[in-house]
This record gives sequence, structure tokens and C-alpha cells, in this order.
Amino acid sequence: MIIDSQITVICVCVCMLMYKHAILREQLEDLIQTTDSELNLYFTKHSSFLLRYVKLIGKMASSKCNVETLIKHAASTIGEGPHWEEKAGKLLYVDILSNDVYRYDVETGDNEKMHLDGSTSIIVPAEDGGYIASSLRKLCHLDWETKTVTDILEVPSIGSNDRFNDGKCDSNGRLWAGTMGYESEPAVNELEKGCLYKLDKDKEIHTMVEGVSISNGLAWTADNTVMYYIDSIPRHVYAYDFDQASGSISNKRIAVDFNKWSIDDTGLPDGMTIDIEGKLWVAGYMSSKVLQFDPVTGAKIREVTVPGKKTTSCCFGGRDYTEMFVTSARVGWTEEEFQQLDPLAGSVFKVTGLGVKGLPAPNYQC
Repeated sequence: MIIDSQITVICVCVCMLMYKHAILREQLEDLIQTTDSELNLYFTKHSSFLLRYVKLIGKMASSKCNVETLIKHAASTIGEGPHWEEKAGKLLYVDILSNDVYRYDVETGDNEKMHLDGSTSIIVPAEDGGYIASSLRKLCHLDWETKTVTDILEVPSIGSNDRFNDGKCDSNGRLWAGTMGYESEPAVNELEKGCLYKLDKDKEIHTMVEGVSISNGLAWTADNTVMYYIDSIPRHVYAYDFDQASGSISNKRIAVDFNKWSIDDTGLPDGMTIDIEGKLWVAGYMSSKVLQFDPVTGAKIREVTVPGKKTTSCCFGGRDYTEMFVTSARVGWTEEEFQQLDPLAGSVFKVTGLGVKGLPAPNYQC
């Protein structure tokens, strides 16, 4: 049991750290309005919760985050879809509108490229060899050695020129891949023309969510009970109850509402990953940031600023999954804007010293 003096110390520490690190600002503002008796009741009731945040902030303070440009100008249009290929020790990513997929060797700096017929936004390793990638509205199998592309299926067009935009595999090896409506300029597209699909091991496709505007980041909790999914235009990170055995989802709710912050502050939620503590990391498009959130409370925990305005996605990787790789876009800038406002646009950045680890991304299992 925590005595009053300990509660007082916790209160002071948490409030100071909240202010210093901009953590749980909304909760702090609410607490300022409460009476002394209400405060005492709150801190007594939530002492274990507050202790966890003291420890979290202490961990953050003890680790110095470092950001470096790993691959300068990696993409000429939209860098996206980062995936750490554990067996090969390589970083996979795509350049969407150039129709190119890449395999980057972090040890040697060798960057292999394979060109597809249509815009490509997804690349994940297949357990039996090769890769699964998207090409416009198709899902394909890639044989990197022979440069052979074999179509698996094509989803129907709902809008005028919709395409796949993001995708990941769940722990059972099923590929979840989402589409979006035609984009006339960055983040300006036909609304609610996208879907979230699930590709089973037998290569059957199932429509799981409809009426999506820009289908984006996906993540699952370590216990496989919750799936997180982003639709960028409403600026929401959704949570679903997830049944691992069947791959079904239910009970949709908002886990993180980006509308609590301005567009200038957090941008549009784009790609996403999750760490071993169950916290979400979301690339804020047009914010120059990757943001960490507690999906249970919806609170913003911290921000990592990178030297690229149009951050698009992120993933953990490296030998012990303590490194984060962040993709960015160049599309939409004039040459003058690119040179003056965002000269590293399209680059891949590496973040170290976060004090947290990520989880291996599952492969597609046929």
C-alpha cells in the first residue's frame, strides 16, 4: 500500500514530467480543475498507473534518441511499406508511383531494385520463398532471383482508379491489404472508395472493411486479441477485437483520435508499427514526426522528429529490433519547394536510442 507521502512524490514527479515531455497533457489539464479531495482520490486510485508512467518517462530520459539519414533520396515519389526481413538482414521498402520495390542491405549499403507494372505499396516476404507485393489493384508473387512476377488476384475497382496502399501479415501469415480511391494530389482522393481485404493462406480474398478513404497502417497486439487499423482521412486509428484462429474482426472503436491535435502538429496518420510494450508508433504525414501513442488511453506519449516533412511509415528492425526505419515522400513538392523546404524528402531515416524494442513482422504463409 502506498502511503500519503509516496503519493505526493508521485503526484509532483508525474505532473512535472507530464509538463516537460508533453505527456498526457489532456489528463493534466483535467486534473488542474479538480478539488483537493478529488485529487487525493484520483492519485490513490491510479497510483500504480502513475508509477508506470514515471518509469516510462525515466526510461525515455535515460535514452538519447538519434536520427540519421540511412538512404538519401531512397524514393523519387512516395517511399512506403518498410519491412525488416529478418532472415536476410535487409530492409524492404517501396517507391509507390515509380512502381519499384527495394531490398536494402544495411551492412553493405547495396540497394537492389525490382520494377513492377503498376504502382506498388506492399512488399512482404513469403514463407516458402519470394515476396508478396501489390501492383495497382493486384497482389503478386515476386521471385527476386529470376525477376519473375506472377499475379495472384486482382480486386475490383470501386472508384475511378483505386489502388492498394498498405498491408501487413498477421501472426497466422494471412495478408491484410487495404485500398484507397484515386488520389489527384497528395492526401486529396476519392473518399470512401477503399476496402480492407484479407488474403488467406489458400489465396482466397475476403472483404473485411468497406467505405475506407485512405487505407493505411496495421498492427496487432502481442497476444493477438486486438488489431489496429488506420484510415487517414478521418484521422483515426481504429481498434478491433481480433480472433486469431479465424482472422475475424469485430467491435470497431477509435483507439487514437488525431483530431485532438492540429494537422500542423501531428499531420495525417499514415503507416504504423507497434513495440513490445503494446504502444503504437504512427508516422504523421506532413508533420516531420513519428508519434508514440498509448492505444488504451489514446494519449500521445512522445514524438520523434525526422528531417523529412512527409513521413509515411515506420518499422522496427535491426538485429535486436531496437532500430526504427522511417520512410518519407517527395511527391507533391515543386523542385523549388524540394530544395528549400524538404531537401531530404523521399529518404529513409534510421532512429536509434528509443529505449524500446519492436516485434518481428510475420511473413505470408502459403
